[in-house]
Amino acid sequence: MEIVTAPSLDDLLGVTAADRRASDPTAGIGNSLRDLIDRVVGRAEVERPGTVPSESAGGTLAEVPFFERGAVFERGAAIAASPDTTGPSAPASPESGFEQVQEIDVSDPAQSAPHSLTSGADESQRRIRAVLDDATAVPRETAPDPFDVSRETDPLSMDARVLPGDVSRETDDDDLPIAIEARRAVQVLNPGHNTLPRPLGGRRVMCVANQKGGVGKTTTTVNLAVALALHGNRVMVIDLDPQGNASTGLNVDHRAGVPSTYDVLVDGIPLAEATVAVDGVPNLYCVPATIDLAGAEIELVSVVARENRLRRAIDAFPADIDYIFIDCPPSLGLLTVNALVAAREVLIPIQCEYYALEGLGQLLRNVELVKAHLNNDVQITTILLTMYDGRTKLADQVATEVRGHFGDTVLEAVIPRSVRVSEAPGFGQSVITYDPGSRGSTSYLQAAREIAERGARGGHL
Repeated sequence: MEIVTAPSLDDLLGVTAADRRASDPTAGIGNSLRDLIDRVVGRAEVERPGTVPSESAGGTLAEVPFFERGAVFERGAAIAASPDTTGPSAPASPESGFEQVQEIDVSDPAQSAPHSLTSGADESQRRIRAVLDDATAVPRETAPDPFDVSRETDPLSMDARVLPGDVSRETDDDDLPIAIEARRAVQVLNPGHNTLPRPLGGRRVMCVANQKGGVGKTTTTVNLAVALALHGNRVMVIDLDPQGNASTGLNVDHRAGVPSTYDVLVDGIPLAEATVAVDGVPNLYCVPATIDLAGAEIELVSVVARENRLRRAIDAFPADIDYIFIDCPPSLGLLTVNALVAAREVLIPIQCEYYALEGLGQLLRNVELVKAHLNNDVQITTILLTMYDGRTKLADQVATEVRGHFGDTVLEAVIPRSVRVSEAPGFGQSVITYDPGSRGSTSYLQAAREIAERGARGGHL
């Protein structure tokens, strides 16, 4: 008797074995892996030539059954590892339907360097230049040699360039790192009381401004002030930032209720009543900022000549001060306008990163507006490059472009990115006193020296 097998549900519905695999929940894993490998192979032909199949023969990896793809990769790896890699690419076996891509010589920069990397660097340079062109409204000048920017800024040894042939095989004790750092510390702390020149023409009032936060305004204000004070100049720091970070860096009490810049601006008390001497640093004074200063802009809205409040207080200050540094908040509000009206010079710290350049044009335009309507004497005299990281090409690009646009306004000293600079405020100190032998400390001393030398010859006027 003939046994007739009843048709299955798959046969009645016309479902094939391939369809069952596709509908199997576990088959989704294989499909996901298949899609992933297809995407990887599509990129690998550009990124790693000679190690994966090519689609130039018209086939795709998706046409090869998933369980056979290991063999395809094994054949590709075997061909890529064969000694004969200089000849033309060999056609693939009929089974695979692929041809093998010829390997490249990775030691040859012309072959191994992806075009996307070089074009990416050019695009970054172009964008940086475009931002600065827009900020200054003039095309850049011929930039100096980018190799003039040191990757490890050591200002105290910038003039002593040692050639490789001058390096002695015998190391003296004075050449040990600890000895070098000790010499730096002695020069920074200045126990011999060597003085930097005092400014020609009397007091210099410098506004440290940049509406971009985190570029080093407060750090620059504190460390330049300490460096100048340790080298014979009488210096005052006016903290105009409600956060009070400059007061913290100088270890000055700025709790709510102490006489501060808020009382000077809103209540009109004399500047001398809010001024305190900084402990541990002779010739250095500070006018602290409290949290009350956050409401000063609102309270000054109805005050007549509100932009001149700080200027009148500084003009009435009786003491003989060589430098007054005004630490501004990261904004272009009324507090910053008061600082621009009170100052004759603007010092702009610029972080060596792209974002720090985007708001530069607005700051320059605000300075011009203040110069045209409120303070004809104010001008941008100093730009300081901060947080320079020699491990990145971007830092070199920013430094080169800024120097090309602003010329001699940019100081030669470059402040490196340093953990010591970041640690110092936690101890209520500047990096000058916290770690005088560090690269950050010596860099700020070099910047202070340049500012003092410019002031002595009247270059700031």
